[in-house]
Amino acid sequence: MNGNILKEQKSVGFIGLGNMGHGIASNLLKAGYTTRVYNRTKEKAKDLVEQGAILVNQPSDVIESGGIVFTMLFDDSALREIAEVDENFVKKLHPGGIHVSLSTVSPDTARSLSAHHSQNGVTYLAAPVIGRPDRAAAGTLFILLAGSVEAKQIVSPFLEKISQRVFDFGDLPWSSNMAKLAFNFNIAAAIEAMAESFTLAEKNGIPRAKMAELLSETLFSGVVYKGYGDLIAHHSYQPGGVPLMLGWKDIRLVLQTAADSSTPMPIASLLRDRLLSAISKGRGDLDWSALALGASDDAGLGK
Repeated sequence: MNGNILKEQKSVGFIGLGNMGHGIASNLLKAGYTTRVYNRTKEKAKDLVEQGAILVNQPSDVIESGGIVFTMLFDDSALREIAEVDENFVKKLHPGGIHVSLSTVSPDTARSLSAHHSQNGVTYLAAPVIGRPDRAAAGTLFILLAGSVEAKQIVSPFLEKISQRVFDFGDLPWSSNMAKLAFNFNIAAAIEAMAESFTLAEKNGIPRAKMAELLSETLFSGVVYKGYGDLIAHHSYQPGGVPLMLGWKDIRLVLQTAADSSTPMPIASLLRDRLLSAISKGRGDLDWSALALGASDDAGLGK
């Protein structure tokens, strides 16, 4: 660390303006930070530029020496291509810069990036987020943060503007990625459980919506059962807040990590197959709760 902790950062770089990244970058702008942005599809940055964002032509152009850059990218390969394969990334952040990765990626990728950054005088923080695009836009995400204590203190003011709470998972960046994968597994398992119970009820004369109401207003009153329960009850999977393709990526990472640590996860295997089946049926762009259609298909109630 190069002494950045002694001064307040006034600007930031942001790479990746998809469904989640766009809202997060917008909140940084609203908070008064000078924000340089990059996205492969420049059209997605148009309204941010109107808000004052500085649009650049190359990913590394968002970076200031010793500064802070956030990335919100689709998967491991996209993140590594920008932050590891492209040597300009760490060269421009050096010395003492901080890279905050908001993506859900594998612990192995976090380990690799952390080592690569450290060798080049840059700090890597893993900060995967919990929340759908509406929460990103509202600045009410949950953030799972891990990495250097000093770096976490420096980026804290930024995180306060884009989230409602930060969960600290210690000084090993990959720890927060591991926690995020375990968290997403729970969401997918809940979607499958609701899909099967709603389908059972439907085949025996009980409306799906009635089951969703029963669960969400009694013992299963959490956000997942209330929010996803309604989508599953009405087969309302468009627009896809979290695309099914992205959910499939996450469950594959869950199973990869489980295999690496000799952890049997039979439900995760079922979820992988549900998601893959949905993709093969052309449902990859639907919300990932559309994996619930698999239970309806199996019961002869395909939509």
